[in-house]
Amino acid sequence: MTSLGGGVEEVGPETRQIGASGVEDASVRLVSEQRKITGRAGIVALGTLLSRSLGLGRDQAIAALFPRAVTDAFFVAFLIPNVLRQLLAEGAVQNAVLPVLAKIRETEGDDAARRFFRAARGLSLSVLFLVSVLGVAFAPFLVSLFAEGYKGYPGQFERTVRLTRWLFPYIFCMGTAALGVAALNTYQRFVATSFAPALLNVSFIALGLGLPGYLGAHGYDPALALAIAVLGGGVLQMVAQWPSLKAIGFFSMPTLELGHPGVREALRRMGPVLIGMGVYYVDVVLARRFLAQLAPGSQSYFGWALRLCDFPQGIFIMALQSAALPSLSRLAARGDRDELGRTFAFGMRLTLFVAVTATALLVGLAEPIVVLLFQRGEFDAESVRGTSHALMAQGLGIWLVAAVRQLVSVYYALGDTRTPVVVAAMDLCVFVVLALVLRGHLGHVGVGLAVTGSSAVQMLLLWRLLRFKLPRLHTREIANSALRTLLAALSGAVSGAFVAHAFTPQPTSHPGALARAVPGLAGCAVFLGVFAIVAYIARSPELISLVNALRRRRARD
Repeated sequence: MTSLGGGVEEVGPETRQIGASGVEDASVRLVSEQRKITGRAGIVALGTLLSRSLGLGRDQAIAALFPRAVTDAFFVAFLIPNVLRQLLAEGAVQNAVLPVLAKIRETEGDDAARRFFRAARGLSLSVLFLVSVLGVAFAPFLVSLFAEGYKGYPGQFERTVRLTRWLFPYIFCMGTAALGVAALNTYQRFVATSFAPALLNVSFIALGLGLPGYLGAHGYDPALALAIAVLGGGVLQMVAQWPSLKAIGFFSMPTLELGHPGVREALRRMGPVLIGMGVYYVDVVLARRFLAQLAPGSQSYFGWALRLCDFPQGIFIMALQSAALPSLSRLAARGDRDELGRTFAFGMRLTLFVAVTATALLVGLAEPIVVLLFQRGEFDAESVRGTSHALMAQGLGIWLVAAVRQLVSVYYALGDTRTPVVVAAMDLCVFVVLALVLRGHLGHVGVGLAVTGSSAVQMLLLWRLLRFKLPRLHTREIANSALRTLLAALSGAVSGAFVAHAFTPQPTSHPGALARAVPGLAGCAVFLGVFAIVAYIARSPELISLVNALRRRRARD
């Protein structure tokens, strides 16, 4: 070992033993943290799988039962409170409040964490109530902002305004639930937070499908059934957390303590987070405005494609992000940058293993999947074409968006909220330029490609700048893993597309529901089989870890 004076200092056996022990302890801690992340992600993914599966059934029913004019209006009306929910609640709370809560608990204890939570809840409820009231009052302005083009279609603008007013209180319920998620995730209680979102889709299926006939018979717009279902789901998700919050002592009355140091720190972090996410949602506003100026159905095609892309994002990517953020925040609070880098690399490898696979599946088998899931009732062949083309454009960006989510989590865990804001502003400029260039020739597909292109720029910039904050990003390790996954995913996509094409019936044969479903089912089955075989042959570390975990569980059973 080199001494400070430049000479050589002898390392004795005792020193070597201590050094080896330290390395071994660090390795054990890393493996333990990775297993915790994997286990927590599994719980979150299972709950999200239930929610997304019910959501898929919900989307299938909406697509089949309602005409495109109604679904276009609903997608815009639901998007508006959703944007504010993600901006004020999930975005600001998860990326500003959760790291502060984790830090207070780590350094000051549980009682201090509970006091901070009461103060944060008081401020959050006040803001959410005010935003909900303003949203109902200014619904016409908001709809004009998102869908000015609807004024050119008789009754479409008015229907969207009406739905927006009904839907806006949803933000209050979901904002309250998001703060509960921050507390429960900090205490590593993932069951309630993972399964509660399924209640929204339960409400959709129970009320959204049962009420249209009743409302229509009594002179009301049947589309209101969708809004009532959303409100019911929001209340159910909020109430479902109460037992778990009570169990950890976080169910006491909120307070309004603006001078609380933790609240001030959360607000300090929240400002840049809101600006950064706000820049992203300018993308959303502009995308919806562009789509509203295109042919009828564009909003719906874009929305359904987005829902399919969100399926793997919500089940696996968000699960990994939710599971990793408490660990990243805790490591950042300790100042352990080396282990933080290793934990980030582990999360990114798992993320790309899922995201690259999902990208290949949804792009390579876009049309068979859309036919399998949606083609029935009001969802005709034209809707299939529009949605499958949108799915290919947006599907190309699944792995990019997934990588961005993991990168942003590290920045927020480190307390750096400025860099994501600057990068998001650059992303906005790229999106606007690409959308203006592509929408004229490609319509809603061009808007989807613009989203994908801007996500690529955002990912590259965030990755490059993170090199200045962590000693090692383990880029080679991540790249080797991703290349193995890409090889397996492309092999699966080519094989699956070939089989799906072979089973596709001729349009002139007027195929039934079963005949239409076979290409998608066969193509997906072949994709998964070929992917698993090639990934195993390529020695994909993520697949091997999954197989080993299953073997360990079987041995315990």
